[in-house]
Amino acid sequence: MNAIFYRSNQFLKSTIKFILIVLVLLTSINTKAQEENNEQVKRLQRSIFIFTFAQQIQWENSESFNTFKIGVLGNDRTYIDLKGLSQKRKIQNKKVSVSRFNAVKDINDVQLLYVNKQLSFDIDYILSKISGKNILLISEDYNFNSSMINIVNVGNSFEYEINSELLKQENFKVANALKASAVSNSQKWKDLYQATEQSLNEVKKENEQKEKIIKTKEVLIKTKDEAINIQQEKISTQDSKLDTFKLKVSKQNQSINELGDLNLLQQKKFEEKLVLERKLNDTIKAQIKLANKQKEAIESSRLKIDEQTKYLKTQSLEIENNKLILKSKEEKIKRQQTINYLLGFLVLLTIIGGFLMYKNYRTEKKLATALDEKNKAIEENSKLIKAKNEELEQFAYIASHDLKEPLVTISGLITLLQEDYDPLLDETGKKTLEYISKSSDRMKDLVDALLDYSRLGKTKEHTEVNCNELVNTIKSDLANIIERTQSTLNINKLPIVEGSQVELRLLFQNLISNGIKFVKPGVKPIIEINCVKKNDDNDKSKSFWEFSIKDNGIGIAEKHKEKIFSIFQRLHSREEYEGTGIGLAHCKRIIEAHNGRIRLESEVGIGTTFYISIPA
Repeated sequence: MNAIFYRSNQFLKSTIKFILIVLVLLTSINTKAQEENNEQVKRLQRSIFIFTFAQQIQWENSESFNTFKIGVLGNDRTYIDLKGLSQKRKIQNKKVSVSRFNAVKDINDVQLLYVNKQLSFDIDYILSKISGKNILLISEDYNFNSSMINIVNVGNSFEYEINSELLKQENFKVANALKASAVSNSQKWKDLYQATEQSLNEVKKENEQKEKIIKTKEVLIKTKDEAINIQQEKISTQDSKLDTFKLKVSKQNQSINELGDLNLLQQKKFEEKLVLERKLNDTIKAQIKLANKQKEAIESSRLKIDEQTKYLKTQSLEIENNKLILKSKEEKIKRQQTINYLLGFLVLLTIIGGFLMYKNYRTEKKLATALDEKNKAIEENSKLIKAKNEELEQFAYIASHDLKEPLVTISGLITLLQEDYDPLLDETGKKTLEYISKSSDRMKDLVDALLDYSRLGKTKEHTEVNCNELVNTIKSDLANIIERTQSTLNINKLPIVEGSQVELRLLFQNLISNGIKFVKPGVKPIIEINCVKKNDDNDKSKSFWEFSIKDNGIGIAEKHKEKIFSIFQRLHSREEYEGTGIGLAHCKRIIEAHNGRIRLESEVGIGTTFYISIPA
C-alpha cells in the first residue's frame, strides 16, 4: 500500500510539472509563430526585391542568353526563396534558374549575384573577381556605396541604395524609377541603420519581457515542486511511523513467543495462561483496529489520487484540443496574410507598371515627333550644305585653274625678258625680274596646293595599306634630303590599315618633311614613328590605331596649336623656313576623310609629337 501511495504522489508531481511546462511552451510557441510569420514575409519581400532589381536593369549582352541565371553566395536560405519564386515569375521575359556558390572563385556564368554580409564575404574581393563579366552584384547590410545595389533591413521591410559609378563601369543601364526610390546619400543610409538598431533594441526589450514571464513561470513550477516535496516528506514520515508500528508488533510477537515458550517450559498454571491469552487477545484487537484505520486512510488517499488523475487527464485532453485548434487557426491566418500580401503587391505592381508604360508611351511619342522634325531639318540642312560644298569645290577648282593661266604667261614673259634683254637691263632690273619670277613661281605653287586641297577626301575607295611599306617608300623618295641634313628615322613596326594609299602617303610625307625642315641650325633631325592599338572610350566594341610621329625640332607654342592646321597659315618667314603653309591643313583633311583625328603635343625648343587616330 505504501508503494502505491508513493507512486501516486510521484505521478501527481510529474503531471503538475507537465501542465506548467505546457503552459510555458504554449506562450513561447505563440510568440515564436508570430516571429516566424514576420520572417517568412521578409524572406518573400527580399526575393521580390531581387527580381524587381533584375527587371529594372538592362544588360549589355541580354540578347545572348535565353535563361536568366541568379547566383547565391554561401549557405543562405535566400537560395530556397529565389528558387521557389523562379517557378512562378520570369525576368525580362526569360526563364529564371538559381544556383549556389560556396566560394568566390566558383562564381561563373550568372547574370546576377546575391550575397549577405552575415556570411562574412569581402565585398571588394567579390567586385574584383566579377569585374568585366557583366554580373550584377546585389548585397545586403553592407556599408554605403560599397556594392552595385545594396539593401538594408529596416523593421519589417527593406531599403536600398545604388552605386551608379560601379554600374556604369560594368555597362549596366538603370531605369529611372529604380533610381528615384533609392537612398541617395550616406547620411540617410546611416539614419536607416540607426532605425534598424532602434528596432533591434525594441525586439531585445520585448524578448527580455518574455524571458521575465518565462522566469516567473519557472519560479511557479519551482514552488509547485517544493509543495510536492513537502507532501512527499509527509508521506515519508507516515511510512516511518508505519515501520515503527511494524517494529512494535514484531517485538510484541517476539514477547508472545517467549511467553509461550516459557509457559511450555515452566508449565504455568492454567489461570496464568488465561490471563496471558486475554492480554494477547487485547493486543491483537488493538493491532487490528489500528490497521483498519490505516487502511481507511490509505483508501481515502487513493480515491483522492484517482480523482486528481481523472481531472489531469481531462485537462490534458483539453490542452491538446486547444493546441490543435490554435495550430489550425494560425495556419489559416498565415495563409490569409500571405495571400493578402501577394494580392496587395501584385495590385501595386500592376498600377506602377501601367503608369510607367503610359508615361513611357507619352515620352516616346513626344520624342518621336521631335525627332521627325529634327530629322527633316537636318535633311534639308544637309542638302543645302552639300550643294554649297559642291559649289565651293567647283569654284575653287575653276578659280585655281584660271589663276594658273596668267601665271604661266607671266613666267614665260619673264623668262623671255631674262634671256633676250638681259644685256640691256641694269642690276636693279635684273633683281626685279628675278623677284617677279620667284613670286610667280610661289603663286603657282600656292595655286597647285589649293587644287590639291580641294581634291583631298574625294577618294571613296579604300584598300588595305601596309604602313611599313608606305613609310619605307617615302624614306626612299626623301633619301637625298635625309642624307643632306643627316637625318635619322626610327620606324617601329606599323600596322595594315584601311584607307587611301595616295592620301596616307601624302599625310606621312608632310609630317616627316616638317620634322626634317623645322629644326634649329646645326641640329641633326631625329624622327621616331610608333603605333599602338587602343579602345574607344565612348564605345568599348570599337578600337583605333594611334600613330605618333615625334621630332626634335623647334616646337610649337601653345597659342599656335590650333592655328597651324588652318590653310596657308605660317608661323615663320620664308627666309627662315620655306613652304606654302598648307601641309598640316592637308594632313587634317586627310585624317577627317578617314574618320580619324589629329592632335599634337609640343614644347618650344625641344620638339613636337603628332598623334594620328585611324579606326581599326
